[in-house]
Amino acid sequence: MYDNPGNATDQEKFLDQSIRVVKAESFEMKRCLDKGKTMDALKHALQMLNEMRTSELSPKFYYRLYMDTMHELQCLEVNLIQEFSQEPSKLSNLYECVQYASAIIPRLYLLVTIGGVFIKCGLGSRKEILKDLVEMCRGVQHPLRGLFLRNYLMQCTRSVLPDFPETEEMLLSHNSTLPKGTPQLKPRDGTVEDTIDFVLINFGEMNKLWVRMQHQGPSKEKEKREKDRLELRILVGTNLVRLAQLEALTEEMYVRDVLPSILEQIVSCRDTISQEYLMECVIQVFADDFHLATLNEFLNACGQLQQEVNIKILLIALVDRLALYTNSSIEGQPAPTKMQLFEIFSEQATNLIKNRPDMPMDDIVALHVSLVSLAVKCYPDRLDYANMTFLGLRQVIEEKGITDIEAFGKVGRELTKLLNIPIDEYKNVLRLSELPEYIKVMNYFDYRGQCNIAAYMVQNMLEQETILRHQEDVDAAFSLISALLKDQEKQPESSHETEEFADEQNLVARLLHLIRADDVDSQFLLLNSARKVLGEGGRHRLRYTLPPIIFELYRLVLQFADMKDEDEKWDAKIRKMFVCAMGTIGALVSTAELAELPMKLYLNGAITADRVPFEDNHTVVYEFVSKALSILEDDVVDSRDRVRCLQLTVGTLLKTTHLPEENWQPLANQAVLAAAKMFKKPDQVRSLVTVASLYWHGETLETNGEKMRNGKKVVDILRKSAKIARECLEPLVQQQLFIQLLSAYIYYYEDKCTEINVDHIEELISRTQDNAVQLDVSAEADNLEKQLGEAIHRLQLAKIDVAASQVASPRTEPDLPQPPSENEGL
Repeated sequence: MYDNPGNATDQEKFLDQSIRVVKAESFEMKRCLDKGKTMDALKHALQMLNEMRTSELSPKFYYRLYMDTMHELQCLEVNLIQEFSQEPSKLSNLYECVQYASAIIPRLYLLVTIGGVFIKCGLGSRKEILKDLVEMCRGVQHPLRGLFLRNYLMQCTRSVLPDFPETEEMLLSHNSTLPKGTPQLKPRDGTVEDTIDFVLINFGEMNKLWVRMQHQGPSKEKEKREKDRLELRILVGTNLVRLAQLEALTEEMYVRDVLPSILEQIVSCRDTISQEYLMECVIQVFADDFHLATLNEFLNACGQLQQEVNIKILLIALVDRLALYTNSSIEGQPAPTKMQLFEIFSEQATNLIKNRPDMPMDDIVALHVSLVSLAVKCYPDRLDYANMTFLGLRQVIEEKGITDIEAFGKVGRELTKLLNIPIDEYKNVLRLSELPEYIKVMNYFDYRGQCNIAAYMVQNMLEQETILRHQEDVDAAFSLISALLKDQEKQPESSHETEEFADEQNLVARLLHLIRADDVDSQFLLLNSARKVLGEGGRHRLRYTLPPIIFELYRLVLQFADMKDEDEKWDAKIRKMFVCAMGTIGALVSTAELAELPMKLYLNGAITADRVPFEDNHTVVYEFVSKALSILEDDVVDSRDRVRCLQLTVGTLLKTTHLPEENWQPLANQAVLAAAKMFKKPDQVRSLVTVASLYWHGETLETNGEKMRNGKKVVDILRKSAKIARECLEPLVQQQLFIQLLSAYIYYYEDKCTEINVDHIEELISRTQDNAVQLDVSAEADNLEKQLGEAIHRLQLAKIDVAASQVASPRTEPDLPQPPSENEGL
């Protein structure tokens, strides 16, 4: 194809030599034009164009030479038009003289240039000149030079190609619509049919030259030739673009003349690269209406292409384009037309897969991606079309014996696109339950693939706020996302340890809050049925999925609390909801083997029950708190966790106000016992200080909203704490505990706890000060010293407040006998 396929450096050198000649000759050409020496200018132009005969340059470098040369030829064309527009008769002699040039390449470039000038100056028949030019270009059969020559022909004639109506009647009608003063078109100027013939001839010749490049040169350079051809493909495709740009091109012309000629050329060339590129060009450049009118012809031509052509890409491009077009204008079309469009593509895809047994599986799935896209976008109400596509794919998968598709492989990525399309387009995941084949295709995924699709469904439901109002909705949703709800056969043993597992289960937890029935009874039934399904999910899932059910039950209780007068069985239903919640929490303890989470849920349930004044609410509160304390005693092992859980329990008891004294005391005593049983003595001290607040701020049913204010019990607990603190051997830790105890004593003293003796506080201060002397110098010791000073200052202020309150209180005078009245004893 070119004689010296050297490296890039050699190519650059040859190109520089040619460009220097082009610039030198173009300079002389312009000088002659400025002096009015047209013939001399043409001689220099011929010398310049001789460089286009080179065989040393590869297509990429030849293109650069071509662009520089064409720029100079445009300057020549502009000068010729300016010179001969006043005296066009002299141009005929020039056209004749150029034909005597010896070398065909320079001669044809100049003939094309002057031919364009001829047409623009209004000389001769446009139709005849164009016909002569396109026929004369047959004289160059070298693939590379011929392609660029014919491309130059298209560029020069682009603005002068006739784009007018095809008959004299239409021509007269066109002229009658022109504004006054506008030049009217003449019959000799040609019609759009002449342009179509011109472009189709040029297209056919360029395609032949392009295909010929594949067969010139040694076989070892086959890959290089294919690369060069791909770089030149746009030159051939330009012809189709120009045809599509014709304003006078009608659908009838396209069906009758244009497409048959193009398809004949494409099919007959029997070249894979040419067929694949040109068919894609046809799809992209021509109007959608034209494609709809010639759909069968185009698809029949696809069946005649070479086996190596990737027809999948062509069909996908055509389906996607027509789907986009019909989706925007489908409302105005009759139903039979819409049905035919899907059926045609579906049948074509089936035949293609059948005729090409070696077609890769990822290509087959990609083909079905386009079919599903067409079905759900253009026929959203025809679920049978989408289901038919999934059925066809499932049958192909079964025939090929595929049982496990990897999520992130080639086939898996295409299958993910396929399954995501209905989710995105329907905007209601529940509609997928009406596609029975959808789940069957989804089940061919491996475990990770199924989870990815299920998680995508849940994400869509959350974004679209797809409410689950009925049992059928819950069943349908759970059936679609079953891979996230239960252990699967394909599930790896360590899958629950991954971040993806946690993220997916959190999505399921959020989904459960979309269960919203129209009434309380139905909501309870839905939550109860969901709890049963989720309870079978295995211990690793329960920690994520059961808490939302419990909180929804608590929310339902509070919602139902205001309906006491509307339901005769109000008390029984409230109790049943709490029993359901308690059983669900029990599953977290027994099955999921959790401790802190169920304990928190028990405490939350106790607070909820205390807020609802049903008949046995104190029994439910007691049961929930006692179970929480039982978990604290038996299942919470870590010291810090035990301290934190005890603090939560104390906080819960402080929030409850409807427990009778007989129920409250055992719970408070158990809390004190749990504090005293802490493994570390510092934890015992801190926990006892916390528990002491129960007997000061706690409320029971008998206190009628007043605080308990049991100062004696508070003092007993604080003394016990002080005794344990004195047993600590680490001076720094002991000092921290003393200061914490001191703060507690002062707090209760400030809050008018009469059982607090100031002497005890001062004794504790003295012990704390003595202990401070034993501490090593450190930042922590300095901080404790500062805290001690603040505590002493608080005590002094508290003493002043107590003294002031005693002075302000009125003195109690002894009762004196009343003096006798004057009438007494009379």
